[in-house]
Amino acid sequence: MSKSPPRLNATSPDTLLRKLEWTVLRRLDGVLHGDYRTLFRGFGLDLAGLREYQHSDDVRHIDWNVTARLQSPYVRQYNEDREITAWFLLDISPSVDFGSEEVRKRAVLVNFAAVLARMLTRHGNRVGALLYTGGAANGIDAMIPARGGRQHVLHLLKNIMARPELPRAPATDLAAFLKAAQQVINRRSLVFVVSDFISAPGWPEALGRLALRHETLAVRLFDALEMELPDLGLMVMQDAETGEQIFVDTHDRGFRKRFAALAEKREETLRTAFAQAGVDALELGTGDDLVNVILRFAQLRKRRSQLTGGGTASRNDSGVIETLTAGDAA
Repeated sequence: MSKSPPRLNATSPDTLLRKLEWTVLRRLDGVLHGDYRTLFRGFGLDLAGLREYQHSDDVRHIDWNVTARLQSPYVRQYNEDREITAWFLLDISPSVDFGSEEVRKRAVLVNFAAVLARMLTRHGNRVGALLYTGGAANGIDAMIPARGGRQHVLHLLKNIMARPELPRAPATDLAAFLKAAQQVINRRSLVFVVSDFISAPGWPEALGRLALRHETLAVRLFDALEMELPDLGLMVMQDAETGEQIFVDTHDRGFRKRFAALAEKREETLRTAFAQAGVDALELGTGDDLVNVILRFAQLRKRRSQLTGGGTASRNDSGVIETLTAGDAA
């Protein structure tokens, strides 16, 4: 049975980070053996030289002109800029405050941001964050500039955890948030868009434009109750953002089947949207073990480094939506 991430409650940012460093980062260090580059690569493009192609080389680095002249495949080697600037685009709108058991999606968001930010800053990289609650006209409610160090991670956590839960807010508009982020993030960066992606239409196009300039990962938060309703009899369901309430009879098998069908349709729409935007999507549930999710992501990144792009989106049993080429699928 998977372990749930630590709960987000009245604990301080320092206490939470210490707990995550002990329960999550320590475990990751043991299994990744410090090879954080499996997950994060720099963006340097300075040509260092050429060498013959070897098995497992990235085919995107093949120099076709040299290959044609020498009748043997050669790849370009680059001096990599090891420093990374990472940005966390965090959706903390009211729908993210939902959780069917002890852990809410907001707690998962905070834990993920804390672990990844600390992984990055431990290796000399910088992290920043943009926060969305739906209250700002320009789409960004708060900005934490990109800096390095553990103290900065604590500052970032303090800002996120200080955001109050809103009883209601305008419908989430991720498109406006992502467009505003494009204007703020100037340098090529690693971008994590962390959201449940319950939003007004238009965000897939904005996500695709963001991914054209930055290495972008969509981290989709979800709760099991959003996928399938248990038989609990009569209950009140409330829209987290508008406050609208309706009575439903979950004892009605037909109603539960219709709910599940609509949930599956939304899942398919999300898969298509992520694929069309050209981004990998990591699914992170309120009951998931954060270590396992990050390890699965590392495995995906390792496989993805060998692919040339294109293809169709599919969900594997690890909860990761990945893009496969026709050759890889064969």
